[in-house]
Amino acid sequence: MSKQKKQTYSFCFCCRRRFKLSVSEAPPEIKTIFNRYSDENGVMTATHLRSFLVEVQRQEKTTEEEAQAVIDGHKHLSIFHRRGLNLESFFNYLFSQNNPPLSPSLGVHQDMSLPLSHYYIYTGHNSYLTGNQLSSDCSDAPIINALQRGVRVIELDIWPNASKDDVDVLHGRTLTSPVALIKCLRSIKQYAFEASEYPVVITLEDHLTRDLQAKVAEMVTETFGDILFCPTSESLKEFPSPESLKRRIIISTKPPKEYLEAKELQEKEQEPQTGKSADDEEAWGKEVPSLRGGTISDYKSNEDEDDLDDDEDPDEADDKSLQNVSDKYRSLIAIHAGKPKGGLEECLQVDPDKVRRLSLSELQLEKAAETHGKEIVRFTQRNILRVYPKGTRITSTNYNPLIGWMHGAQMVAFNMQGHGRSLWLMHGMFKANGGCGYVKKPHFLLNNEAFDPKAHLPVKTTLRVTIYMGEGWFYDFNHTHFDQFSPPDFYTRVGIAGVPRDTVMKKTKSVEDNWLPSWNEVFEFPLTVPELALLRIEVHEYDMSEKDDFGGQTCLPVWELRSGIRAVPLHSRKGDKYDNVKLLLRFEFI
Repeated sequence: MSKQKKQTYSFCFCCRRRFKLSVSEAPPEIKTIFNRYSDENGVMTATHLRSFLVEVQRQEKTTEEEAQAVIDGHKHLSIFHRRGLNLESFFNYLFSQNNPPLSPSLGVHQDMSLPLSHYYIYTGHNSYLTGNQLSSDCSDAPIINALQRGVRVIELDIWPNASKDDVDVLHGRTLTSPVALIKCLRSIKQYAFEASEYPVVITLEDHLTRDLQAKVAEMVTETFGDILFCPTSESLKEFPSPESLKRRIIISTKPPKEYLEAKELQEKEQEPQTGKSADDEEAWGKEVPSLRGGTISDYKSNEDEDDLDDDEDPDEADDKSLQNVSDKYRSLIAIHAGKPKGGLEECLQVDPDKVRRLSLSELQLEKAAETHGKEIVRFTQRNILRVYPKGTRITSTNYNPLIGWMHGAQMVAFNMQGHGRSLWLMHGMFKANGGCGYVKKPHFLLNNEAFDPKAHLPVKTTLRVTIYMGEGWFYDFNHTHFDQFSPPDFYTRVGIAGVPRDTVMKKTKSVEDNWLPSWNEVFEFPLTVPELALLRIEVHEYDMSEKDDFGGQTCLPVWELRSGIRAVPLHSRKGDKYDNVKLLLRFEFI
């Protein structure tokens, strides 16, 4: 029934339809499974439930005592109380928060004793910005939010303040308002280990004089004290492990340069240009703020100065750096950033005697991957590669993180305030390994035979996803949010984000006029690299005349999915979990 026809209903009839909510009923397959695992009286005893948990849910180690605990937790819904579950209480258990798609009992379960280069690390870009890259406020609030979400790499651009006697954090040569560095450092110390006890890396983009570098060194050492990791030698032969660096702060930056005031005054101001960018499937479509009165829609970033196309002579730059460096400041740098002289091949050379960090923009990585994919993978086995958004992403959008991950890049840096599908993938990746902010890279990215991301690989496994039903929108959304005069028409999009051959999206039919949509559809996803596959799930409300309304999303690491029938909570565009909105799905690996 079209929206236009829906709007012809009388007001009373509309109100009755809008606010009426039917009772959630178990899908047919759930009823069939219940009948298979219950006695002739329709009771699922602890013995029956254990069989279901072992055979359908693949929870092989479940004991009868644990099954009884589930029954005891739902006895208020069953007339049989301790004897067992009836259909209603069994369905309630399956659709509850006690039956999530990822196992909460796993916690941090990966080997954390390997070098930092063996892990993907939850990484922020321009972590201090509250909004766009040109005119938003700089603050410690987004830094706190990122740390509370589990982000482990915080980026700070440090500049002299207006009076040149202190240090501010801001996006240089823009209209972003500054925040004092000391405020950011103190907030990092306070919130660093609230979500995870594993190390926090602070990457510094340094635009300071020698005196101010010394001041930063003093701030850092006084703020962090004993939790600051200071290397015993100027360069590391191998990175330490996350386990050995628990509750430690690590500084990463290039060997510092002196930015002379005279040079700053003589620099030519960047001129406004034109252009726009979008976040993969979702264009922001907003006007870009003006800079000094001019209209801007494209912006060449002045950040990340270790780009491959830097025109400055590397030897001369290193000499100047050594001459002007503050020794105390330099001694704090545990992860050295920068590039050797020469082009891409020289940058990807692996030094057996020391490790370092290299930064590439998303565009540089895409270009390099075309001709040097295996060399990038080999470089990242010992060294750290950081990937950052291109400068034209002025509205703080993001890019596809899988390009970096499939080449072994550890620090795929994202604008955490730039909501969209790319960021949902980032959230999904770092739900793995207990949400600690470190995810061990697959073995094929770490062994001697470098993985070729372009290789045509066979299917390893197939993920079958059954989408039964959903609920919760009636409670988490205004009743007229989707349609003014009738219940919503929900459909679900489901698919895989991974290597190119595995990446796909599919969708269910739309279920008309129902706050409790029931789809009962099955989808299969052949996977060649399941170790890098993320399951994407979105719910939308069909609108014939306008853009479909958003109804929730989540992204889950396929390699940690629990087989069986699971309750999958959905999240907002910003990544915040809804109180009630969830789907009932079944996951099978066939």
